[in-house]
Amino acid sequence: MADDDEPRFLHGTGRALQRASIRAFDLSERTARRGWRSQVRRVSRWRSRLFMIVQISLAAGVSWWIAHDLLGHYAPFLSTVAAIICLGFSFGQRLGRVVEVAVGVTVGVFLGDLFVAMFGTGVWQIVLVVGVAMSLTTWLGARTLMVTQSAVQAAAVLTVLPGVDAGVSRWQDALVGCAVALVLATVAPTSPITRPRLIAAKVLHEAAFSVRAMVEALRRGDEEETEQILQRARATEQEMSKLLTATAEGTAVVRTSPFLRRHREEAFQVADLVVPLDRFIRNLRVLARRAAVATWRDEQVPEEYLELLTGLAQAIDECAAELFARRLPTAKLGMLRELGERSAHIPILPRLSPTVILAQVRSMLVDLMELCGEDYTDARDRVPDMD
Repeated sequence: MADDDEPRFLHGTGRALQRASIRAFDLSERTARRGWRSQVRRVSRWRSRLFMIVQISLAAGVSWWIAHDLLGHYAPFLSTVAAIICLGFSFGQRLGRVVEVAVGVTVGVFLGDLFVAMFGTGVWQIVLVVGVAMSLTTWLGARTLMVTQSAVQAAAVLTVLPGVDAGVSRWQDALVGCAVALVLATVAPTSPITRPRLIAAKVLHEAAFSVRAMVEALRRGDEEETEQILQRARATEQEMSKLLTATAEGTAVVRTSPFLRRHREEAFQVADLVVPLDRFIRNLRVLARRAAVATWRDEQVPEEYLELLTGLAQAIDECAAELFARRLPTAKLGMLRELGERSAHIPILPRLSPTVILAQVRSMLVDLMELCGEDYTDARDRVPDMD
């Protein structure tokens, strides 16, 4: 390399190193941001489960204390196990889990004691007792938890310190754990009751955003944007699954907890939102798919139709705001009725996409009226026939 080329080489190398360091810095910064967001999600998840963690921990400890110190059992492991299984990591169906565990333990311990007394312990005895326990509980119509518990307890009686009194003490330990779990299950926060309402409001806000974005995409004829809106609309199915789970938990809590009986009406009102909201979201997906088809075919949607869509988005947003405020959106019925009346006077065009869009808007208005507490037949009448 010539002497006069050396400075240029060094200068080029310096710039390459500078670019590499900038890329490395950007990469480390993005990694740090992702790591921070991940930690925020983990902490949020832990906080949402903290009440249940504390509750289950207390149930395990109290169950052990009762069985060990009050009943005098040497190693009452089953009391803690039964309490943990009964409470689980969900507020829903706790009472059912308590009954399943108790029945499963009773069947399993009874069969285990019977086999120990008649046949002793060994490989073939374990195989036989597990098969009989699972067959019996299956024949009784039991669910998976009861079937599993019967098999586990039958096997435990034959394998873990088998003896004359072992089966009875384990049965008592399991009942202690179930009883403690049942008592603590009646103590629950109000979050299972408020959470379904917040999820429903979130679903509506997302729907309003999609409808507004749809209006702009139809005005521009943006096929790529309408495809993205369609994907967002399809993704709401996951939120609806969360809503179903949260609603089941909320209604289970108010049914079993004497401390939350005053919230029963509120919980059941939110549960009544699920069906019309599910129909509304299904119609939203059909609407988004037709908008995507309209842009793909270069079909123009009249401004009058787009204004109706804009009014629909505003109504959806206001219904969501009412749910966030812990109120049923009954105050928005007048706004929805006005939109239904307006939709009846919009001219029907001899093109498929605008016609389908108009029909879907009218169906969604009926769904929203039901969500606001209107009876289906009344809601249907509030969207009159087309002129």
